[in-house]
Amino acid sequence: MRVDFERFYISDDDSLLDVETIHGFMQRSYWADTRPLEVTVKALKNSHSYGAFDHNNRQIGFARVITDGATMFYLADVFIDEDYRGQGIGKTLVSHIIGDYPGLTGILATKTPIRYMKNSVLCVMQRVI
Repeated sequence: MRVDFERFYISDDDSLLDVETIHGFMQRSYWADTRPLEVTVKALKNSHSYGAFDHNNRQIGFARVITDGATMFYLADVFIDEDYRGQGIGKTLVSHIIGDYPGLTGILATKTPIRYMKNSVLCVMQRVI
Protein backbone atom coordinates (compact mmCIF):
# COMPACT_ATOMS: atom_id res chain seq x y z
CA MET A 1 0.00 0.00 0.00
CA ARG A 2 1.22 3.46 -0.88
CA VAL A 3 -0.81 6.63 -0.30
CA ASP A 4 0.49 9.94 -1.65
CA PHE A 5 -0.60 13.25 -0.12
CA GLU A 6 0.85 16.73 -0.44
CA ARG A 7 4.66 16.36 -0.31
CA PHE A 8 4.56 13.04 1.57
CA TYR A 9 3.53 9.43 1.25
CA ILE A 10 2.60 6.56 3.56
CA SER A 11 3.62 2.98 2.91
CA ASP A 12 3.48 -0.39 4.64
CA ASP A 13 6.42 -1.69 2.59
CA ASP A 14 8.88 -3.01 5.20
CA SER A 15 11.80 -2.58 2.80
CA LEU A 16 11.38 1.21 3.02
CA LEU A 17 11.61 1.35 6.82
CA ASP A 18 14.76 2.90 8.26
CA VAL A 19 15.39 0.96 11.48
CA GLU A 20 17.95 3.47 12.76
CA THR A 21 15.51 6.35 12.21
CA ILE A 22 12.69 4.44 13.90
CA HIS A 23 14.93 3.62 16.85
CA GLY A 24 15.92 7.28 17.04
CA PHE A 25 12.21 8.20 17.17
CA MET A 26 11.73 5.75 20.03
CA GLN A 27 14.75 7.12 21.91
CA ARG A 28 13.10 10.57 21.86
CA SER A 29 9.72 9.27 23.08
CA TYR A 30 8.43 9.11 26.64
CA TRP A 31 7.27 5.49 26.27
CA ALA A 32 10.28 3.79 24.65
CA ASP A 33 13.30 5.96 25.46
CA THR A 34 15.10 3.04 27.15
CA ARG A 35 14.11 0.40 24.57
CA PRO A 36 17.22 -1.34 23.16
CA LEU A 37 17.69 -1.50 19.38
CA GLU A 38 17.31 -5.30 19.42
CA VAL A 39 13.85 -4.98 20.99
CA THR A 40 12.81 -2.41 18.38
CA VAL A 41 13.96 -4.77 15.61
CA LYS A 42 12.03 -7.69 17.15
CA ALA A 43 8.92 -5.53 17.53
CA LEU A 44 9.12 -4.54 13.85
CA LYS A 45 9.40 -8.18 12.76
CA ASN A 46 6.28 -9.09 14.76
CA SER A 47 4.08 -6.14 13.76
CA HIS A 48 2.48 -4.63 10.65
CA SER A 49 4.50 -1.44 10.27
CA TYR A 50 3.74 1.79 8.43
CA GLY A 51 6.12 4.58 7.52
CA ALA A 52 5.56 8.17 6.49
CA PHE A 53 8.13 9.54 4.05
CA ASP A 54 8.92 12.76 2.23
CA HIS A 55 9.31 12.51 -1.55
CA ASN A 56 13.07 12.18 -1.11
CA ASN A 57 12.27 8.89 0.69
CA ARG A 58 13.39 10.22 4.08
CA GLN A 59 11.39 8.55 6.83
CA ILE A 60 9.53 11.20 8.83
CA GLY A 61 6.95 9.10 10.66
CA PHE A 62 6.14 5.64 11.89
CA ALA A 63 3.43 3.51 13.48
CA ARG A 64 2.93 -0.21 13.94
CA VAL A 65 -0.06 -2.48 14.50
CA ILE A 66 -0.46 -5.65 16.55
CA THR A 67 -3.68 -7.54 15.81
CA ASP A 68 -5.60 -10.79 16.13
CA GLY A 69 -7.06 -10.05 12.70
CA ALA A 70 -10.59 -10.74 13.89
CA THR A 71 -11.71 -8.36 16.63
CA MET A 72 -9.11 -5.77 17.53
CA PHE A 73 -5.82 -4.07 16.75
CA TYR A 74 -3.41 -2.20 18.99
CA LEU A 75 -1.76 0.86 17.49
CA ALA A 76 1.75 1.33 18.85
CA ASP A 77 4.79 3.58 18.56
CA VAL A 78 3.06 6.35 16.58
CA PHE A 79 5.63 9.03 15.90
CA ILE A 80 6.14 11.99 13.55
CA ASP A 81 9.51 13.72 13.32
CA GLU A 82 9.46 16.97 15.29
CA ASP A 83 10.26 19.04 12.19
CA TYR A 84 7.15 17.73 10.39
CA ARG A 85 4.52 17.95 13.11
CA GLY A 86 1.44 20.11 12.65
CA GLN A 87 1.07 19.27 8.95
CA GLY A 88 -1.57 16.55 9.25
CA ILE A 89 0.88 13.70 8.64
CA GLY A 90 0.06 11.86 11.87
CA LYS A 91 -3.67 12.24 11.31
CA THR A 92 -3.34 10.93 7.75
CA LEU A 93 -1.13 8.04 8.89
CA VAL A 94 -3.54 6.94 11.62
CA SER A 95 -6.59 7.38 9.36
CA HIS A 96 -5.11 5.08 6.72
CA ILE A 97 -4.12 2.51 9.32
CA ILE A 98 -7.68 2.47 10.69
CA GLY A 99 -8.92 1.98 7.12
CA ASP A 100 -6.75 -1.14 6.77
CA TYR A 101 -8.63 -2.83 9.62
CA PRO A 102 -12.36 -2.49 8.84
CA GLY A 103 -14.68 -3.95 11.44
CA LEU A 104 -11.95 -4.19 14.07
CA THR A 105 -11.76 -2.06 17.20
CA GLY A 106 -8.51 -0.16 17.51
CA ILE A 107 -6.76 0.63 20.77
CA LEU A 108 -4.11 3.26 21.41
CA ALA A 109 -2.64 3.99 24.84
CA THR A 110 -1.25 7.49 25.23
CA LYS A 111 -0.75 10.22 27.78
CA THR A 112 -1.14 12.83 25.02
CA PRO A 113 -4.74 13.82 24.18
CA ILE A 114 -5.71 13.17 20.57
CA ARG A 115 -8.28 15.71 19.40
CA TYR A 116 -8.93 14.40 15.90
CA MET A 117 -9.98 10.86 16.85
CA LYS A 118 -13.41 11.70 18.33
CA ASN A 119 -15.52 9.86 15.76
CA SER A 120 -13.27 6.94 14.85
CA VAL A 121 -13.19 3.29 15.82
CA LEU A 122 -10.03 3.97 17.79
CA CYS A 123 -10.43 3.64 21.56
CA VAL A 124 -7.90 5.94 23.19
CA MET A 125 -6.82 4.93 26.66
CA GLN A 126 -5.09 7.55 28.76
CA ARG A 127 -1.88 5.99 29.96
CA VAL A 128 -0.34 7.20 33.19
CA ILE A 129 3.42 6.76 33.33
